Amino acid sequence: MSFLAPYRLWLLLLVLGLAVAYVVLQRRKPAFAVRFTELELLASVAPRSPGWRRHVPAAVLLLALAALTVAFARPEADVEVPRERATIVVALDTSISMQALDVPPDRITAAKDAAASFVQGLPDRFNVGLVSFSGNASIVVPPTQDHVAVVSAVRGLPLGPSTAIGEAVFASLQAIRSVPGEPGQAPPPARIVLLSDGTNTVGRPLALAAEAAREAGVPVSTIAFGTAEGTVEVQGQRIQVPVDGPALERFAASTGGSSFAAESGEELTAVYDDIGSQVGTTTERREVTAAVTGIGLGLALLAALGSLVWGARLP
Repeated sequence: MSFLAPYRLWLLLLVLGLAVAYVVLQRRKPAFAVRFTELELLASVAPRSPGWRRHVPAAVLLLALAALTVAFARPEADVEVPRERATIVVALDTSISMQALDVPPDRITAAKDAAASFVQGLPDRFNVGLVSFSGNASIVVPPTQDHVAVVSAVRGLPLGPSTAIGEAVFASLQAIRSVPGEPGQAPPPARIVLLSDGTNTVGRPLALAAEAAREAGVPVSTIAFGTAEGTVEVQGQRIQVPVDGPALERFAASTGGSSFAAESGEELTAVYDDIGSQVGTTTERREVTAAVTGIGLGLALLAALGSLVWGARLP
């Protein structure tokens, strides 16, 4: 936290002075002699002493004064605020290995459901595109604000052989470049969200794709989906299709993106929620005077309430 008027923080010395004065006065209170000879009678007519609680209102009031003084210095902090614009391309692995049943009901069905929920949860003004990849990659839906069309396309994706992750990144970058800019405004931030369960088997290598993403300034967030026990049946043969998380993790890191792993549909939904919170907001430096003032006023009200409850005396 920083302050637009930091010199005003010197007023905190006055609050500190009040705290010291309170302590000194409490220690110098005169001890009154007990005038009643019947102590039992005194106990019956005198109110119960609140003990240490009588100091609570004063302590809370001092905290309130400190908070209000900090607010007077106009504090500012990094605040998460909703983005107005962004371009997100969802690149979904549709290779045969996505038929594996290790994620109920199967990898591809769970992946489609989670991807559809992710798209539906993005802000309306976000441009969202869809890229499908197996042996090659294709732009199924160019970035659009028609999120319903993207969800519909996700549901209908067919499967194919091989896994071309590098080609998926190049196709996604092409889709991002197709978004028209708004007059007088910088291009909106963009990100690729790539889900796959395997390694890059065909097409351009991941190193080349990572270089292209870095040059374009587009981070790639990867999701490794599936388990190490996944298998599929191809032409009567049972083939192991374990998920390759480390390769996707290294690739995401090389582009400045984040990497995730999910072994169930529920975990995948949680991953998409995390990504959605990241891409849906941006961090800005903003003045937070109102928030700190609210804290100070709240503390002042608590101090007043405590004084009423614990400071009551017999009439």
